[in-house]
Amino acid sequence: MSPVPKAALYYHKNSVWASAPLLALEEKGYGADEVDLKEVDLSTGENFAPAYLRLNPHATVPTLVVPLQNTLNSEIESRYKAIQDSKSIVEFLDKSRSSQSRTHTTSSAPAPALTPATIAYNSTSHKVIDLLHSDAADPNAFVYFNARDDAALRELSAEVLPLLNAKADALARLIQENASAEVHVSDKTMKFWEMKKLASDGILAVMQHGDTPTDQLDAEAQAKRAEYFKVANAAWGGLGDVMLQLSKEIIGPFVLGMLLHLDFIFPAEGDAFTIFTGDQLSLADLHLAAWLARIVKLAGGTASDDGDTITKKLEVHIGGAFKLPNDFSVAEARRRAGLPAGTAQPNDRQARVAAFWDAMKERSSWKKVYADGLH
Repeated sequence: MSPVPKAALYYHKNSVWASAPLLALEEKGYGADEVDLKEVDLSTGENFAPAYLRLNPHATVPTLVVPLQNTLNSEIESRYKAIQDSKSIVEFLDKSRSSQSRTHTTSSAPAPALTPATIAYNSTSHKVIDLLHSDAADPNAFVYFNARDDAALRELSAEVLPLLNAKADALARLIQENASAEVHVSDKTMKFWEMKKLASDGILAVMQHGDTPTDQLDAEAQAKRAEYFKVANAAWGGLGDVMLQLSKEIIGPFVLGMLLHLDFIFPAEGDAFTIFTGDQLSLADLHLAAWLARIVKLAGGTASDDGDTITKKLEVHIGGAFKLPNDFSVAEARRRAGLPAGTAQPNDRQARVAAFWDAMKERSSWKKVYADGLH
């Protein structure tokens, strides 16, 4: 008898948004053998290959390929669909394993609900997730616009040039292979490759001269660098606004706070059901954890830093007079997260992002996904 088909998660170990479903797999208690993990090598442009574009025409990770419900029988030829964005993937993983339905599961771990139980909390969750995935908060863009002076650009260019060159080479190779009929793709795919190469060439034009002082560049290169610094300054200034919006939305220490598990029983039918309204993470927390890990890394933070330390590093890196409000009780945050109070005094206050960081980094899911450091 053929084995029961299972899902496959296509990811890259350093992808910010692939981290959200990886966290979800741990938080939901999926068994190690229940989802195949297939790494896509972004450093060689594997995500632009025709085979991967058939799964995800956007050439992004993560992608979750799942068997359709009506082909789960091992005696039927399986059919699959591809879920191509982290928001939909995390929602799917949440709904596919619960305390009530454990179809084909090999794990006995609890399956906490991550979807908010009320309309109000669901609205807040969507608001936070949409903010994190907005253009103003795009964590992938900040990787390439993380320099605002010559010294920072010199350091950044040394870091990102290998990846940019590999991406440009992969796209150029694919375009050439199509032109010489070594591969055959649609006009739409060809235009997609050309568009991505054009975008890559634009940032390469700045980075390839990153180790040259501005006053030694020709006029054209100086103009490109000036425009780059203008965009970078605007991006990090806008990130300050994003951080302030997050601070207003986070109840603390997690996005939706830490409330109670409520068990209900209908007297007439005798049926019981549970509404999870806090204490475990929500969908929003998984996205925030992945996003914040990337932003903290870009600001010079590490996985071992505590919440107050990463807050200070973020404030310095964003620059200007930017400050996050210290409006959350340290002792209360640690109590709600089930952490020792330590030396926290009743009047000690910290930023809500700091409280979230301290609570999140103690979870086993976070420790596993970020075992090798932030990415």
